Amino acid sequence: MDIDRLQRAAREFALRPGLLYLNHAAVSPWPERTRRAIEAFARENVTEGALHYPRWVRTENRLRERLAKLINASSAQEIALLKNTSEGLSVIAWGLDWRPGDNIVSSDEEFPSNRIVWESLSTRGVELRQVPLREHNSPEEALLEQMDANTRLLAISSVQYASGLRLDLQRLGKHCRKRGILFCVDAIQSVGALVTDVQRDNIDFLVADGHKWMLGPEGIALFYCRAELRDRLRLYQYGWHMVEAHTDYDRREWQIARSARRFECGSPNMLGIHALDASLSLLLECGMEGVERRVLENSQYLLDAIGELEHYQLLTSVKESRHAGIVTFRHRTLAGEKLFRLLSDKGVVCALRGGGIRFSPHFYTSKPLLERAVSLLREL
Repeated sequence: MDIDRLQRAAREFALRPGLLYLNHAAVSPWPERTRRAIEAFARENVTEGALHYPRWVRTENRLRERLAKLINASSAQEIALLKNTSEGLSVIAWGLDWRPGDNIVSSDEEFPSNRIVWESLSTRGVELRQVPLREHNSPEEALLEQMDANTRLLAISSVQYASGLRLDLQRLGKHCRKRGILFCVDAIQSVGALVTDVQRDNIDFLVADGHKWMLGPEGIALFYCRAELRDRLRLYQYGWHMVEAHTDYDRREWQIARSARRFECGSPNMLGIHALDASLSLLLECGMEGVERRVLENSQYLLDAIGELEHYQLLTSVKESRHAGIVTFRHRTLAGEKLFRLLSDKGVVCALRGGGIRFSPHFYTSKPLLERAVSLLREL
């Protein structure tokens, strides 16, 4: 990404002076264009109501197209707009036809969204195998070793929310496709930060909330289901929006939509749709290759700089290709809660995760801001 484009993108973020925002792995601030889109949408609702609803639907369809491009889906028909990651994972977990004795392979570092939903299947005789990733030199090998003839699905995060560990999705997806094992990726910590390619990585299902690296609001999420697998997910939610002829309200006969819209049972979140559509326009204008390069440069700077501080220990791997936008560390003697409070008092917006402090700058985060954050750590 050239300097001019980066500077234009950085001007989209109007964070108040003195705030060091390093928390995109939790909730992202919105770009200015997203604020303008929501203000315009609110004004239209106040003054005209749903007079231009067909235009809203065009924005909804454009968002599907943008999401498909963002993850290199073969078609926008493979994209559904759901409420959050948990809903998407639940659609998969309770839509598949499980048999007693089946097992799911996952890790011991997953966010509760990508653990509880699979644990809930124990009532159907399904085993969840949680692999301790840190005990192995190769986390991919550790996951593959746990697979057997009864493994039906691999459920894994592309980047672990606490440690920041980045997995080789291409290797995992290739193995799963060869063995006939379904591959489900919680990509909330990578979509919008890294180049994502569901076709290259043989991903069957991908879910990601919009409020982190995609720079959007809470309450709207990306749900990808490979076209060949749509009919394998049994539906448990029904309504007007998930049928094929969803705008023909007088029709008595109905059939389930052929596209991924079948997973959207009711009225769409038009407010969230307008916001996320605006946010993604910024990422796509910048180009995800450039966004990824900047994200990795920022995290590499933090890894190098914090790694040189005597009283701090990095919890995120410094190995090449093992980190994305998350850098987690801890003080060797100061309690994490205490350090978190001290940083918060200094205007650093970060998170307490995985036994340490988690920094997660995005592509537009400036080098001087990162230097100020490191200087604060040095002072503390």
